[in-house]
Amino acid sequence: MTDSKVFELLDWARQLIEENRPALARLCVEEAAKRISDPREAARIRDEWLGPNHRTGA
Repeated sequence: MTDSKVFELLDWARQLIEENRPALARLCVEEAAKRISDPREAARIRDEWLGPNHRTGA
């Protein structure tokens, strides 16, 4: 994992939200979370961006 790629994905998600493209933003957030090796940090990112009631593919 590269931190810069995670930050880049989250930045893209932010831009997509501003462009009213939530489905693509969600994909960026999910991909960013997958690249985090710490499960707690990945969950925090998902919760922060998608809310605590999000569903994952797990």
